[in-house]
Amino acid sequence: MNQLQGSPWLLAHRSMLKPNKPMKISLLGNDYVLWQDSRGNINALPNACPHMGAMLSEGWCVQKADGSSTIACPFHALEFDNAGCTVLPGSQKETKSLITPLELIIQGDFIWSYGGYEPKIPIPTIMNEIAAEFEFIGSTGERSISTDILSLLLNMHDYNHQNGTHRSLFEIESVQVKQFIDEGLHSHAYLSQPRKQPNFRDIIKNPGQLAMPKVLEAHLENFFPFMGIMHGDNNLLSLKECHFYIPESANSSRVFVLMYMKAYSPIAHLIKGNLLKLIDIVIEQDANILSKIYAGTPQRIKMNNEVGMDWVRRNYKSFPHSR
Repeated sequence: MNQLQGSPWLLAHRSMLKPNKPMKISLLGNDYVLWQDSRGNINALPNACPHMGAMLSEGWCVQKADGSSTIACPFHALEFDNAGCTVLPGSQKETKSLITPLELIIQGDFIWSYGGYEPKIPIPTIMNEIAAEFEFIGSTGERSISTDILSLLLNMHDYNHQNGTHRSLFEIESVQVKQFIDEGLHSHAYLSQPRKQPNFRDIIKNPGQLAMPKVLEAHLENFFPFMGIMHGDNNLLSLKECHFYIPESANSSRVFVLMYMKAYSPIAHLIKGNLLKLIDIVIEQDANILSKIYAGTPQRIKMNNEVGMDWVRRNYKSFPHSR
């Protein structure tokens, strides 16, 4: 199955890793254990212990005197360093590498990987540029969803679903695609989304509504197949809502969102937590609807504003040759 091998995938932001605490990740049909030592070095190994296959992510980290750490198997406490080497009981000699590390590309707080495949497209610089200029306010919405990567991408670029899937949250009355700029694997969508004005009770329930005007003017910047960024600006703040998509396996995909802002008003700092909660609800609604779709159903209706979905289908079919 086409899982877009050769694309870069953002596995995590450094803030999502606690020092010396294993984290399980899945990518392109393989499971890995990811951990950060006390020096800030980040390591990744296949998750199966080469002895009897126990999940290393269920083990623990053993910190060394120099600040590095090994990952200990929960079954027999064998310790593996970042190269996949261990010392067997009763031996003082380190083995050769028994499990091949996953190659990581660390850019500041961003942990990228091509999953062991030859790179077909470069990692864009935009996340480094955003991190240099905007305040990081947190990660949110991390979930594994039981859907293939194509279905996930179609959902994330289906502009019509805003006034269906997310209607109860944003009270969006209609979606208008004002402009779509197609640059091959990179695109921009400019949307206008009139919405019902929240009342006082709505605002008390969700203060994040204060950051949303009567008409949501959205600029969506898309990097096929791994990232989409919502650029939002109003009188309170400038927001960068960065969505990441990862193919865990043929029928499972992972998503998470990194959020950055530039405050123009003290109110912006007061609603940071509400913004993170708001986007978590958005991702939960997307995950819920994706679990209730019959995959492979022939599409016999075509709606307006499907230009983003058409962009996904074309790039998926021609990847990696589309430019």
